[in-house]
Amino acid sequence: MPKTLAIIDLGTNTCNLLIASVQDKSYQIHYQGKEVVKLGKDGIDKNILTKDGLQRAIQAIRIHLERIAEQHVSETILLATSAIREAKNHDWFQNELERNTGLQLQIISGEREAELIFKGVKLAFGEVADHSIILDIGGGSNEFILTEAGKPVWKQSFPLGMARVIEQIPPSDPITPEEITQIIQYFESGLDDLWKRTQNKSISNLIGCSGAFDTLADLIDETHPGSKIRIRQELNINDFNRIFELLIPSTTSERLKLKGMESIRIEMIVPSIILIKLVIERLNIRKIDQTDFALREGILYEHIFS
Repeated sequence: MPKTLAIIDLGTNTCNLLIASVQDKSYQIHYQGKEVVKLGKDGIDKNILTKDGLQRAIQAIRIHLERIAEQHVSETILLATSAIREAKNHDWFQNELERNTGLQLQIISGEREAELIFKGVKLAFGEVADHSIILDIGGGSNEFILTEAGKPVWKQSFPLGMARVIEQIPPSDPITPEEITQIIQYFESGLDDLWKRTQNKSISNLIGCSGAFDTLADLIDETHPGSKIRIRQELNINDFNRIFELLIPSTTSERLKLKGMESIRIEMIVPSIILIKLVIERLNIRKIDQTDFALREGILYEHIFS
């Protein structure tokens, strides 16, 4: 009999649901969906979760539970990442969430988050190319994983997510050259461990997971957000540069009109592509692969191969 899992990832900006069944080392995805929560709004720079954010999280999870009730789900897993684990009042948030939804919240470490992201990428790719750097851009944190011989040899979660950037360096509309310089300096200094770890390394390609990379792929393909499931897709460097040059001088209203732009990414896509551009240039990246698979699929991987 197949085992059907519901995996809810309560992130900084969105609450994501994956429903999939596992049997005999194979899997089938039945449903994927997301709800906006913006847990970082008005508090992430102080590492505080707000009552409004709690209510948005409760509402999002209740919507997901309605979808889960339509399936024959064996187990429901609720995970929380950067915004909640870094918050000073995460105990309060966790208790209130459990009281209002009936689900036990698992707050995972940055190390565990990076581990699951790697496993999600492995599920998508089968084998991960040597000397790849995996990047998952989030609202609260960014995870980097370096691979050798198909295994993660170094992984680290950096609390430099896009919601934190926007809170600390609120961008103008459009962003100014001075603000771009500030954001680059913010990433340059915050990612010092990454630069040291990859010094004198020849990185073959960048693998981008979920979030901003999904939007980047949608903008390149000019497809509506969520309409195309991508297990693996190569993104041409020239296409990335074209989208970069399109987005940097754009206003919020101009980005809103772009085919492929997801409303939740309107603000955060600009610091996201600044980060991607910096990584490409610093590590001399020549190839980008994008995948929808990340943390939730990492949980799925563990159930398949446990």
